[in-house]
Amino acid sequence: MVRIRTLIGWNEFVDLPDWGVKRMRAKVDTGARNSALHVDRIEELPRERVRFEVVLHRRKRDRRVPVEARIVRRARVRSSTGKLESRIFVATRMQLGPVEREIEISLVSREKMIFRMLLGRSALEGAFTIDPARRHLLDRRTDRPRRRVSRARHR
Repeated sequence: MVRIRTLIGWNEFVDLPDWGVKRMRAKVDTGARNSALHVDRIEELPRERVRFEVVLHRRKRDRRVPVEARIVRRARVRSSTGKLESRIFVATRMQLGPVEREIEISLVSREKMIFRMLLGRSALEGAFTIDPARRHLLDRRTDRPRRRVSRARHR
C-alpha cells in the first residue's frame, strides 16, 4: 500500500483545536525527536494534571490561551543549548493541513526562540515530506510561487 504524504515547508501554521489555538507558527525540526511549545505559568494540579498558558505570539505577549491538560509523562530532554532539562509532556490534537493527529508536546519556555512551537520527528513521522527550501506550503494566504532569479552566464 502506497501512503500519500503531505508536502510541508520548514515552517508552517499549526492548529491545536482542543485548546482553541489557530494558526500558530511552528518550526519543523527533523533534528528534534519531541515537539515543544512555549508556555508560561505552569502549575501542577492534583491527579496528574497541569494548568498553563500558551503564548501565541512572540511580540504580543498578551495573546495567550489558558489550558488545563492531563500530564502524559515526564522526561529529561536535551535542550537546544545542550543542557538536560526535566519537562512535562501533554497530548493534544494537531491539525496541519489535511492531517489531524494526536501528538505529545513538552511544555517549555521558548521565550528567546523565534517560533513558539517546534514540531519534532514523532509528530511528523509517516504523514509528511519536508521541503527545507520552502515555507507555509499549506497556507493559502501565503502560498505564492517565488520568482526565480535567472542566473544567465555572461559571455
